[in-house]
Amino acid sequence: MAQRIVISGASGLIGSSLVSSLREDGIAVTPLVRRPPRTRDEVQWWPGERELDPDVLAGAQAVVALGGASVGRLPWTPRYRRELVDSRLITTRTIASAVRALGSDAPALVSASAVGYYGSAPGETLTEESGPGDTFLAALCVRWEDEARRASDRAPVALLRTAPIIHRRGVLKPLIQLTRFGVAGPLGRGTQKWPWISLDDEVSAIRHVIDRRIDGPVNLTGPTPASANRIGRAVAHRMRRPFWLPVPGFALRLALSAAAADSLLLSDADVRPAVLEKTGFAFAHRTPEAAVDAAL
Repeated sequence: MAQRIVISGASGLIGSSLVSSLREDGIAVTPLVRRPPRTRDEVQWWPGERELDPDVLAGAQAVVALGGASVGRLPWTPRYRRELVDSRLITTRTIASAVRALGSDAPALVSASAVGYYGSAPGETLTEESGPGDTFLAALCVRWEDEARRASDRAPVALLRTAPIIHRRGVLKPLIQLTRFGVAGPLGRGTQKWPWISLDDEVSAIRHVIDRRIDGPVNLTGPTPASANRIGRAVAHRMRRPFWLPVPGFALRLALSAAAADSLLLSDADVRPAVLEKTGFAFAHRTPEAAVDAAL
């Protein structure tokens, strides 16, 4: 029987790249879409309004649950924070319920999460064994993963704790804009550790998790720890622009909301990809500089 993967969030940065990678290798993909289907492969679904028909998942090797409102859309107003929560919990709950309904024939569930799970932990080395933090994003990740675990007594459930993607449409987008105008510089202290991963390694790591049927949390982050300054300087160097203008933490909190600034830009988290390395994953981009060069 030919391999088939079901994917929600297939039109996003990660999802679209994953779909292309799978199809290039002859693997069938069934995207779950909220609009009327445009191709025979697509299946429309209505998370939060209707249950997902379990037959859509029957016979698949895995279902990959991506998506959710973008954490990169700023500021995080109270209304948008609610959207960040609902867009993740409702879709994951819908998929996990369909997986459970298939019983012993259920495919593996590979569910998105984020390194934001760990919050800010200066001076600590964080692996999949580490506990959650106390930021808004950490609390959201705990609830998000709990929804995915609803399927864990029926199928393997992998929790993809993904780092910010080094890509023009990922974490580099605001950095490129600031750098282009010559106003890039340290964000807060600038010495805080920022987890990161290239888009190529993100996609390869998801496929690695599927192929190895890895269960439990998996940190999808590059193997080399890097500070916010190191990543910012790599962008400035690549664009041949200065890196000099610091932005104080209080200014970031005022401009973006404290929840967003503390969860994204000021968080200090040295997250290591222990499970990926233990299971033999080979990174294409082992340093943030290599990832920035590939992206730009």
